[in-house]
Parts: sequence; C-alpha cells; structure tokens
Amino acid sequence: MMVTMDTAPPDQQALVEAGWQRVRDDGRVRPELLEAAYAEPRLRRLFPWTGMGELHFSRCTEWPWAWDVPYIQPAAEGEYWVSGPLRSESVGPAATAEQAVTMVVDRLPPSCGPALVGTREELAAHDAATLPANPGTSGPNRAAS
Repeated sequence: MMVTMDTAPPDQQALVEAGWQRVRDDGRVRPELLEAAYAEPRLRRLFPWTGMGELHFSRCTEWPWAWDVPYIQPAAEGEYWVSGPLRSESVGPAATAEQAVTMVVDRLPPSCGPALVGTREELAAHDAATLPANPGTSGPNRAAS
C-alpha cells in the first residue's frame, strides 16, 4: 500500500505540517512561493526548510536533511531560480512561483513519498530496504555544500 499524507501516521503528518508552519512563521520565503508549494500535494508531504530565503524540501523530518530534491531561490523582480539538489547544480529560471514548483515536481526522485520521520541516514536505510537497487542514481545522503 502506498502511503499518502491522508494515510500517513498522525505523527508524520503533524511533523510535516509543523515544518510548514515554521517556514510560514519565519518569514524568509516569499508568501506566494509558500502558497504555490503547499498547494502541490507532492511537495506538501515533504518536510520544508529554509536557508537564505530559499525553500528546500526534504524526504526526512529531522536534521540532517536529505538533499535529493531541487530547491527554489528568490531572484530579482519577483522571479525564481530552481537549483539542486546540490548547490552546484542548476535547473534554471522561473518567472512565477507556480512555474518554479512545477520544475521541482518534475525532478522529484523516483518513489518520492511522504517525508520519513527521521534523519537522512534513516531515510537511506529505509530506501535501501524498500526500493529496488538502481545503480547510478544518487541517494538521500548527497552532501550539502
């Protein structure tokens, strides 16, 4: 059975929702970007975090976060730039928050489900135990730069 936020354990839902509330409350991310990202069900089930006005999405709920999902940076004049998953990787510009969200969703890792309660190491162990081996792909232990 595939777990969705509707069928995820209550503690998982609560942790992810609390993460979204913290991101809203800290005020470092443009409100229109938060609205667009939260409106997308595939991103809403991931754990959000911020850095330098950027909106990141983690497949785990605890630090150290997973760095295997692209993130969105603010750009000049209300536009955005999508990068990642690593800081050295660039996806490209987006004129609107909705376009930036679509660019992230189009690049979600395979079998990207709700955020796992735990760290990226626990996520890696979970993925290794539940996902078929796929050489040449990167896992959630990608180093942050």
